[in-house]
Amino acid sequence: MSTKKDNFTQKDKKFMKLALDLARARKGLTGDNPSVGCVIVKKDKIISIGQTGYGGRPHAEYNAISNCFENPNGSKMYITLEPCNHYGKTPPCTRNIVKNKFSEVYYSIDDIDVKVKGKSYSILKKNNIKVKKGLLKKEALNLYKSYYINRKKRLPFITGKIALSKNKIIYSDISKKITNNTSDKLTHYLRLKNDGILITSKTLNIDNPKLDCRLDGYIKFSPKRIILDKNLRVDLKSYIIKSIKSKNTIIFHNSDNENKKNFLVKKGAFLINQPTNKHKNFDLKKIIKKLYILGIKNLLVEGGDKLTKSFLQKKMFNEFYIFQSSKNLLKKNKHVCFTSFDILNSKYNKYKTSFKLATDKITIYTN
Repeated sequence: MSTKKDNFTQKDKKFMKLALDLARARKGLTGDNPSVGCVIVKKDKIISIGQTGYGGRPHAEYNAISNCFENPNGSKMYITLEPCNHYGKTPPCTRNIVKNKFSEVYYSIDDIDVKVKGKSYSILKKNNIKVKKGLLKKEALNLYKSYYINRKKRLPFITGKIALSKNKIIYSDISKKITNNTSDKLTHYLRLKNDGILITSKTLNIDNPKLDCRLDGYIKFSPKRIILDKNLRVDLKSYIIKSIKSKNTIIFHNSDNENKKNFLVKKGAFLINQPTNKHKNFDLKKIIKKLYILGIKNLLVEGGDKLTKSFLQKKMFNEFYIFQSSKNLLKKNKHVCFTSFDILNSKYNKYKTSFKLATDKITIYTN
């Protein structure tokens, strides 16, 4: 085991931990840009904090400098990700750091963006700013796992979620609610952190879900609703169809039903005619690539057993959540069971964590 010291003080770690917490709080709400946290410290006292703005701008460094209640000249800046050094829609953050005469800059990891990666270190050093990187690197790499997948693979970070009873039932025509209220809040938190949520028309027609985020104050951050509906069998009286507005609903189909298509387009749905494969099914990988092009960087899949199994078999989930209730449901009525535990154990069991939420058990599988 290595005994090499990281050369960072406990104070340094405390300030960077705060910056990481700021970045986590805004994660999933910053569009194409990563969520960054920034803390400015002068004489061991925090004089400002900043986060990436909603939608991706302004950047965290700009916000922190703008929020300073003291002159930042001679201060230290703690940033979760390498600051940008190129002109885009805003001037580079390195320029703002140099202009305000910071004495030291600490950041956790290099940006993966080729326009930025590794260049800021040299720019800041040339301007007589002391630069250290690698502070809480492990925590930062975990935070930016989805961002790295977006930039490296040009794909969304995909999270799966399914709720089931103690005896593995995911649907019952008698009992619609399976998990408890605390688990419901976690579900809505996952929706908040994703910009798209995917189901099939079968799930829509059976459950008539809302697919929104109902945490207080965050409904406007509800994800786009994405429906896989090969034959356009979606119920036109469902909540999702009635609540379509401003392109918040994407429907993949392969139908020639002109009447239904015209109705949905007039409602404001974004229809995509997607070819099927030789088995007359959608190619999920092609759909995922198309969603990335459409701006979906973080995708939550809340499908039924069949859709979930398809994603699991292809090992397309980056994370998968099982919400398991402590109660059994009767099998005498019409019901559906979760049938993919063998796939989970064979493909995802290497990295698995569990915790309790009141009476429910939450298990997270990581790819």
